[in-house]
Amino acid sequence: MTDALITKYEELLKQRPNDELILFSLGKALYDAQRVPEAEKHLEAALTAKPDWMMVTMLLAKIALERNDKSKARVLYEKALELAIAQDHEGPQEEVRAALARLDG
Repeated sequence: MTDALITKYEELLKQRPNDELILFSLGKALYDAQRVPEAEKHLEAALTAKPDWMMVTMLLAKIALERNDKSKARVLYEKALELAIAQDHEGPQEEVRAALARLDG
């Protein structure tokens, strides 16, 4: 199913190359397929198009942490926490605080 989603979003992206929702959807599908470098490229493009996108910021932080890039993960998680607070998202605030605590621990 993931390959079908990737193909679907790749085709949609050809039609609307600057659509942040398609960029995110393709990035998430690629991430789920463990095609992380490709996923990261599309997720970063989505975040560039919509800099206050908390969930994309959190996913990019997770990718950085998976790569053991703790400094980049910290910066992204801190930004995600700011966005979660500003956007009044309590669940993500808890998730990000837990991730930051693990980085400290």
